Amino acid sequence: MSAPRLTAELALLDIEGTTSATAAVLGTLFPYARARLGSWVREHGDDAEVRRIVGEVRSLLGDADAPVERVVDTLAQWSDDDRKVAPLKALQGLIWAAGFAAGDLTGQLFGDVAPALRRWRAAGVRLAVFSSGSARAQRAWFAAAPEGDLTSLFDGYFDIDSAGPKRDPAAYRRIATELAVPPRRGVFLSDVSAELDAAAAAGFSTVAVLRPGEPHGSAGGHRCVASFAEMVIDAA
Repeated sequence: MSAPRLTAELALLDIEGTTSATAAVLGTLFPYARARLGSWVREHGDDAEVRRIVGEVRSLLGDADAPVERVVDTLAQWSDDDRKVAPLKALQGLIWAAGFAAGDLTGQLFGDVAPALRRWRAAGVRLAVFSSGSARAQRAWFAAAPEGDLTSLFDGYFDIDSAGPKRDPAAYRRIATELAVPPRRGVFLSDVSAELDAAAAAGFSTVAVLRPGEPHGSAGGHRCVASFAEMVIDAA
């Protein structure tokens, strides 16, 4: 398929494999949070957000009195299994945000991403992120990009807690409603065909971003690029 030229009011972006290398997420962020899950829950157990996370884990376990160690073991197992579970993602986000603030972590983007984001935004296209990682972590990731703080380019950050599962068309409708953009005026960029299928079912245009060396599958019939530099997005 030829490189696409699209007209859109909103470009909605996946992170892992799309704006950033999968290895940067799985190889850096995940181990950083995994090593700190238990100590974070124990040391911040009085924080309202941590209490909420622990309560959600207990609810999912069906045991309102589950001891903290069982909660921690469950979170660790979910992390090892790369489960897209809201309380795990929220806790990872807290840990990552602290890591970015401390300078332990930096955002990593493919070289074509920041120029494209600035170009699309200058053209009048609104930008937003939809990732299974928490919205807090998304902001920290783009704030600490080597190209500088990019957060001012985005109008919204959405995760599975605020929008829903990425393979559910309803999640994309919620995002469109939240940003007051008709789905038909949005385009979703991802390397996962099942996510693209869900966005298309919700009315979004879609582009599969299949970068060399990334562990993606097929485009699944969606328009396909290997780099943001191949795309032109004009404001609707």
